[in-house]
Amino acid sequence: MSEEVTYSGRYTADSREQLLAKIAKQLKPARFAHVQRVEQTAVKLAKQYGVEVEKASIAGLVHDYAKQRPDEDFIAAIHHYQLDPDLVNWNNAIWHGLVGAELIKAELGIADEDILDAVRYHTTGNRYMTKLAQIIYMADYIEPARDFDGVEKARLLTSQNLELAVAYQTKHTLLYLLENNQRIYPKTIETYNAWVPQSGLKD
Repeated sequence: MSEEVTYSGRYTADSREQLLAKIAKQLKPARFAHVQRVEQTAVKLAKQYGVEVEKASIAGLVHDYAKQRPDEDFIAAIHHYQLDPDLVNWNNAIWHGLVGAELIKAELGIADEDILDAVRYHTTGNRYMTKLAQIIYMADYIEPARDFDGVEKARLLTSQNLELAVAYQTKHTLLYLLENNQRIYPKTIETYNAWVPQSGLKD
């Protein structure tokens, strides 16, 4: 990225370079490149929307930390951390955020709940999302390599109105799941109900 964020030690004992090295060991090169693009997008949005840039950088980098872990790791973590028992009935798409946050806390020593919530909800969304969580939700969706119908609209909305962009992504994710006859995690429906009906979204 053009300018690297300097870490203060408040949220992680690692420097950005040290954190990157730890993440690189967990991810294949394409996924590692993705998290760096999400970080870059998140930092830009944090500056625009008055969110702490260091938090946006860390959350962007770690959001997919657990994405390429084996299923057994997630199932063990669900039991170990006494998470919602229903989680065992889901899959990596849900686990890498909701369960991955616990692995980030345990393995990387990142305990800031604002950062961890941004990781937890970056796929499912949530009824309530902080500005940081909204930024990571959108940065993951619109990072520069994303290429799908509607991504330009999503980028435009994100640059104009973050909450409206969250509604847009939530609606279109739900439509995608419905059109492809996919199971829908209950939290995704909660997110839709909280963000979309009163959003004023046109399409």
